[in-house]
Amino acid sequence: MTPQKQIPGLADTTANGPAPADEARLPAVRPPSPEPAPPAPSGRRVRFWLVGIVLAGALGLGLYLQPWGAGPVSVAVEIAAAAPVTRVLAVNGRIAALRSVDVRALVTGKLADMRVSEGDAVQAGGELARIDAATQQAMLRQVIAGLDAALVAEAQAKDTYARNQALGQNIARATLETAARAVQTAAQDVARAAAFVEQAQVQLENFTIRAPMTGTVLTLNVDPGQSIDTATVLMTIADLDELVVETSVDEAYATQIRPGLVAVMQLAGETDTHTGRVSFVSQRVDAATGGLAVKLAFDDPVMAPIGLTVTTNIIVDSRDAAITAPRAAIQTDETGDKVFVLIDGFAQQRPVSVIDWPAARLIVADGLLPGEVLIADATGLTQGQAVRAVQP
Repeated sequence: MTPQKQIPGLADTTANGPAPADEARLPAVRPPSPEPAPPAPSGRRVRFWLVGIVLAGALGLGLYLQPWGAGPVSVAVEIAAAAPVTRVLAVNGRIAALRSVDVRALVTGKLADMRVSEGDAVQAGGELARIDAATQQAMLRQVIAGLDAALVAEAQAKDTYARNQALGQNIARATLETAARAVQTAAQDVARAAAFVEQAQVQLENFTIRAPMTGTVLTLNVDPGQSIDTATVLMTIADLDELVVETSVDEAYATQIRPGLVAVMQLAGETDTHTGRVSFVSQRVDAATGGLAVKLAFDDPVMAPIGLTVTTNIIVDSRDAAITAPRAAIQTDETGDKVFVLIDGFAQQRPVSVIDWPAARLIVADGLLPGEVLIADATGLTQGQAVRAVQP
């Protein structure tokens, strides 16, 4: 039977009615109920706790390492030091003759004969070419004939005057004066005709082209039979005994180039160098190119063809001791030039004064001290950024 719960103060009853009265009344004893067993954990709950533990560990590790924070940036550094520095302007030039001239004709006509070829050496006054002078020779003969006629007329006037003088008192004074004036007129006509002859002879001489200087024929631009005028360049003659280098300097550096600066020059195809000096600096900047014409003379004579390329280094400045910095180490903004130095693991910005020049390294005139650790490339750096030095 299923035990019934005992109610205090009430007689125990059974299914058959009340117990007999003569039976001793005993308290009802009910066996204690067993404690309920804890439920067995489910697999889902176990997995949940495992994931939570893993996430908590990852969060703690992330808080410790802080991967989202910017770590030190590796930068190349160098120690600032004063050393001898030479400031050089590198330009390309070409060999040219110090003295050269373009030869042109003084008259118009057809080139009849060419007496020289390219590369020939010529002497000043030597014959170079001839222009067809048939017309001028005919003109010369004409004026010579005119001179002859004037001379004959002068002789006749003189004879007439002499005869009149011989008549003495037997001739009218007016006739004598007329004869005298005829002599004067004839003399003037002779002088005029002689001038025409001289002019024709000079003009005829212009049909022969002569060398204006001693030198070498560099180029010939015309051939016999060609019609030429006074604007036609027939040839170019140059003195090859004294060569120079012609080049052009950008106007940004024009004020720092002056005669006398030392230059080191290397001819194309050679490994040796030649020393020289700036011999000429133009006083006018070419508005079209922004270049300033410069010539450099060799200390010792050289033999080279005109137009040969020459690599030239003009030494603009030489200092016994100066601090330099790579161009990449310098930042420029509206406030000026700046560099970064490494101090206690951080990039510290430092204003500096530099001499701008077309070179990989620039002279730092002020703002950087010997012994300071200079960051060689300031690209992307900011003030106070954590950095780590890497020796190049």
